[in-house]
Amino acid sequence: MDELIFSRRGVLKFAAAAAISGTAGRLFAETNIINNNIRKDKIMDMNSFAGAYENGQYTLPELPYEYDALEPLYDEETVRIHHDKHHAKYVKGFNEALSKLESARKSNDYTQIQAISNALAFNGSGHILHTLFWHSMKPGGNEGKIPSDFKTALDESFGSSNAAMQQFAAASKAVESNGWGILAFEPVSQKLLILQCEKHQNLTIWGVVPVLVCDVWEHAHYLKFQNDRAKWVDNFMKLANWEFAAHRLEEARSASAALRG
Repeated sequence: MDELIFSRRGVLKFAAAAAISGTAGRLFAETNIINNNIRKDKIMDMNSFAGAYENGQYTLPELPYEYDALEPLYDEETVRIHHDKHHAKYVKGFNEALSKLESARKSNDYTQIQAISNALAFNGSGHILHTLFWHSMKPGGNEGKIPSDFKTALDESFGSSNAAMQQFAAASKAVESNGWGILAFEPVSQKLLILQCEKHQNLTIWGVVPVLVCDVWEHAHYLKFQNDRAKWVDNFMKLANWEFAAHRLEEARSASAALRG
């Protein structure tokens, strides 16, 4: 069960991530890919945040594939509950936190500012990471294939793509309590890093851009794998959408170059 436990630094970390995402406006507009398991009459695209914010409100985006498209590696029932209940709750909490902040500004009453700010960081980060999570998987994965440019980036950052995948899996399996494994682009070094994230907002590095994320909260895997997180992560690695990660990296590099001038 999700526990809304926060740190004071959480809201600052979320704000930094949001600033990077906002500045890198081109980060998420990409080409379309047709897959037999995609929704009928729908083309899966690389716009990972499509449907995540509309008409002034954060919204629950549709999955980029059918609920059962990740079977047998990720079961339909868990995907439904995870997306329709858990992800939706973070969207609701994000909007509620923003509404409370608006009320606080109007009344000039900031007595609850710490609690509201923590809720903003927790739910906002939860919404963003879950939105990326659905795109981080692909029916059938990439059949173990990694785009050549992305493989080169992994080799340069971790010594080899195999070492990178082993480290990512190990980091995801070893997250303390609930959290995420995150493969991210770090714009200062222009290299990739692998991070553990606790809850949704803790243990980050300012300015990084996630390119692939693995959810290791119990709600992500408990129905099928119970407490066997390691088995779930192994299955996630078979579903990992390296093509999506490669597009995220390409756009992150372009945005970073623009910011550097």
